[in-house]
Amino acid sequence: MPQRFHDYDRVAIVTGSDSGIGEATAVALARAGFDVGVTFRSDEAGAAQTAAAVRAAGRRCEVRHLDLTRLPGAADVIDDLATALGGLGVLVNCAGTGIATPVVDTGWDRWREVLTVDLDGPFLCAQRAARRMLATGRGGRIVNVTSVHEHAPRVGSGAYCAAKGGLGLLTKVMAQELARSGITVNAVAPGEIATEMTGNEDVDPYGVERPGIPAGRPGDANEVAAVIAMLASPEAAYVTGASWVVDGGMLLMGPQAGSHLPSHDWREG
Repeated sequence: MPQRFHDYDRVAIVTGSDSGIGEATAVALARAGFDVGVTFRSDEAGAAQTAAAVRAAGRRCEVRHLDLTRLPGAADVIDDLATALGGLGVLVNCAGTGIATPVVDTGWDRWREVLTVDLDGPFLCAQRAARRMLATGRGGRIVNVTSVHEHAPRVGSGAYCAAKGGLGLLTKVMAQELARSGITVNAVAPGEIATEMTGNEDVDPYGVERPGIPAGRPGDANEVAAVIAMLASPEAAYVTGASWVVDGGMLLMGPQAGSHLPSHDWREG
């Protein structure tokens, strides 16, 4: 009979948790009872703020610098944090970068940077996490933060779409390979969220008009974090290999129209 896996380590690592979705996720997991490993690339003050929020929730926190352009060695941070916190039950791959350049104008160095940070980095971090989870035999959770552009193209984002699409399929393969060991692997695919990457940081998303998104606004980072926290929970043991779109209905409007329609006229039918 399949084994039950409910006692995986109450330790989570959230890459890129110095701001935005990563920060919100680290705090949500702390409130759900996890000690949290926080990583940052350049915003050390933001990481310290996240750590303070985790500790305010009554959980332990360790902070490490993680630069995913420095692979494969940078992935050592996963083992470092897991050792410092005494285990690893959840990995959230949230660190990432973007691009807004047509494919024909994308230089090789920029192409490689985006693929390295958005695909190679999550692969290596997930591999390190999975190996530790397999070694304990207690199962675990891996969540890869992709994008709606895991599923639909966007003009000017060839490298980004290629990386996120690749991460989406990597998620599915890892889910197949690890399910029997009680390790679930899922993707969360945000749409436009009020973060620095989308130019909406520190903005109340309810005050921003997005006529082409059925919800009529961007999302809040906490709304994405809530889905990640659900997938990280013991109750989500039978959920694996899925991509959870958190986009206010954007993808229902087509690959680009959702965020670009200038009026609400489409609502009239």
